[in-house]
Amino acid sequence: MIKLRGAFTAMITPMNEDGSVDLEQFRKNVVFQIEGGVAGIAPLGTTGETPTLEEEVEEKMIQIAVEETKKYGEKTGKKIPVIIGTGSNCTKDAVRYTERAKKLGADVALVVTPYYNKPSPEGIYQHFKAVAAVGLPVLVYNIQGRTGVNIPTPTLARIAELPNVIGVKEASGNINQMMDVITKIKSKNPDFAVLSGDDGLTLPLVAVGGDGIVSVVSNLTPSLVSELTNKALEGDLEAARKIHYRLLPFFKAAFVDGNPTSIKYAMKFKGMDKGFVRLPLVEVTDEAKKVIEAALAECSL
Repeated sequence: MIKLRGAFTAMITPMNEDGSVDLEQFRKNVVFQIEGGVAGIAPLGTTGETPTLEEEVEEKMIQIAVEETKKYGEKTGKKIPVIIGTGSNCTKDAVRYTERAKKLGADVALVVTPYYNKPSPEGIYQHFKAVAAVGLPVLVYNIQGRTGVNIPTPTLARIAELPNVIGVKEASGNINQMMDVITKIKSKNPDFAVLSGDDGLTLPLVAVGGDGIVSVVSNLTPSLVSELTNKALEGDLEAARKIHYRLLPFFKAAFVDGNPTSIKYAMKFKGMDKGFVRLPLVEVTDEAKKVIEAALAECSL
């Protein structure tokens, strides 16, 4: 079973001003991430504005991600996992999206807690049980701020025992909960990955036994986020701290006016991407632009 460890990029979906998806720019972004040294890429998640994308576009994006990582693997012998967001608040759809990702060659399904429905712990467990049965490795995505429900550690422990469940992207922002997961789940199964969903918590989480980050900031700075994560995992906390504090202003600014609007503006400002978004998201405010630009300058990015 695949083991996740390091920095993984939660990729933006590049869009033209009319809202159409720029697939060639997406391909360039995938290559930029691979060349930046990330451990893997995660398209079609929250940062990818997936709820607004057409299924045929999603399929093309999965195909591009798989093609480019395969090319790199053939040249270098190094595997770059493709983690595809397949979550839904409809279990049937989550199963279908996971089956599609598996068919198209993805390595892992990133499955968010069902949102809006607010299922009970048993409902959450049964949802993940159905998705895991597809046979593609599953990374659980716990983000109460967007879903309205937290996955309690006892429930996650049950989910972790399901075949094909390989880890959790912990975006609760609660380091105490993350430590409980490490103590009660990872200690019994060292291959169970505990990844941060918040850039600013990468170093703290790795320091207490976590495995890395599914990063938004690495859309712009894959090499720096990878170096921070790798240094922390190697136990070189002094080197990791230097990068952490260098990037800290941008860790904050990258969410100043929401996600992915803030990171898209930062990329647009640096000439890396067209940076447009689809409704109901809109471009960041002028005040937010100033905050983002100041943070980029402070971090020497």
